[in-house]
Amino acid sequence: MRSTFMGLETSKRGMYTQQSAIYVTGHNIANANTPGYTRQRVNFEQTTPYPAASLNRPQIPGQLGTGVKDGTIERIRDRFVDEQFRSENNKFGYYEALAKSISQIEDVMNEPSDNGLSKAMAQFWQSLQDLSTNPENEGARRVVIQRGTAVVETFQYLSRSLTTLRNDTKKELDATVREINNLATQIASINKQISEVEPHGYLPNDLYDERDRLIDQLSKLVPIETTDIHYGGNSLAIADGGRNVFIVDGKGNRINLVQGNGTTELKDIENLSLSEGKGKLAALMYAYGNEDDGTGLYTEILDQLDKYAYSFAKVFNAVHKEGFDLNGDEGVDFFSFTDPNSYKGAAGSIKVAITLPSQVAASSVANEKGNGQNALDLGKVKDLVISNSKVTIGHTTLDLEIESGTLQSFYEGLIGVIAVKGQQANRLYYNTGVLLNSVENNRKSISEVSLDEEFSNLIQFQHAYAASARMISVVDEMLEKIINGMGIVGR
Repeated sequence: MRSTFMGLETSKRGMYTQQSAIYVTGHNIANANTPGYTRQRVNFEQTTPYPAASLNRPQIPGQLGTGVKDGTIERIRDRFVDEQFRSENNKFGYYEALAKSISQIEDVMNEPSDNGLSKAMAQFWQSLQDLSTNPENEGARRVVIQRGTAVVETFQYLSRSLTTLRNDTKKELDATVREINNLATQIASINKQISEVEPHGYLPNDLYDERDRLIDQLSKLVPIETTDIHYGGNSLAIADGGRNVFIVDGKGNRINLVQGNGTTELKDIENLSLSEGKGKLAALMYAYGNEDDGTGLYTEILDQLDKYAYSFAKVFNAVHKEGFDLNGDEGVDFFSFTDPNSYKGAAGSIKVAITLPSQVAASSVANEKGNGQNALDLGKVKDLVISNSKVTIGHTTLDLEIESGTLQSFYEGLIGVIAVKGQQANRLYYNTGVLLNSVENNRKSISEVSLDEEFSNLIQFQHAYAASARMISVVDEMLEKIINGMGIVGR
């Protein structure tokens, strides 16, 4: 025979379970704008039916349900979509940082414009053309020196500015390493907290959310992989467990960053080989470069600028020394460097060596003050053809740092390379941003709180709660009839 009070227990369970669902819904609504929050739900489970199978079971038509219970409170999350997001976030972090670095270089080079090196060089060449038509004019000679000074000051500015940007990149690189280590420490701390909760049979959903948010941030900085840790005890089968986090280098090697509750501090990044498109750290490492082998964005551009300044000055000096100044003396070096035997650092150390207008060697013949042929030849230096890193001036063959072409085409090529790199970085920055946004929207459709949906659930759970309460009233009336309305015949 079934229990007289069975309906009360069934309804009580219904009220308690719907009440839990209402509380979880309220938690979702309260955290609708919390970064990294994942909506939660109560997993309703039927309680054990009555009666259990046994020899002395009551003879009733079948098992009766005994109600519902709140089995677990679970996050609505898709691990596969999380991995997709982190993969795209990693690429986005790389191209975002790279595009920013190239944009800064383009701002410094400022080409084409009226204030860049090309304009300063064009004005210098023009001043030599003007001098060739009036070689005795002191004003024209002073203009040549002033225009030459403008050229060297522009070289120095570019070298100084690019070096400053490179040094700033090193500071950002160090700050990024500190951020990575800080995120790793926080993840390990959350692992520890989770390890203290899960074995008791609970799901620390809010800790899971915070850890996933930190791992998302980390994925933008470096390429990562994660593995699960099972804490045992009474941990539920659906428990997320702990997370080990590894940095994956360009060779596929895994560097352990978070191991359970502990971390390995990232220090020696010089030996860290990260592939292109693998996080902000890889982009900053590429931008900063390596002076030993000359690789890297800033290093390569500074190196090309030094080669240009050195080769330009070396050729110009050679042509200048082929002529004669206003006093009939042979021309001397027009430009000078701190180290005349090496092109390294030439853009930052180039200077105008002559100070007097009369020292400009405009004439091709000694003591012919009206001769401006050498000034004309100096104006044509930009168009001299370089072959196999050599160019012949008079009877002298110069070894240059530029392999082929002309001085002007070399600089135009450098600006072209920067422009192409910038276009490619911006294109990939945009494309990865679109993909990241698509994956993020997909993830939000799964995990983000929808207020409309929560309001609908709230009404549903409220009605179920009221119905369970009404059921208790019905059972109470039945019991009142049994207790007070039966067995009173003959009283």
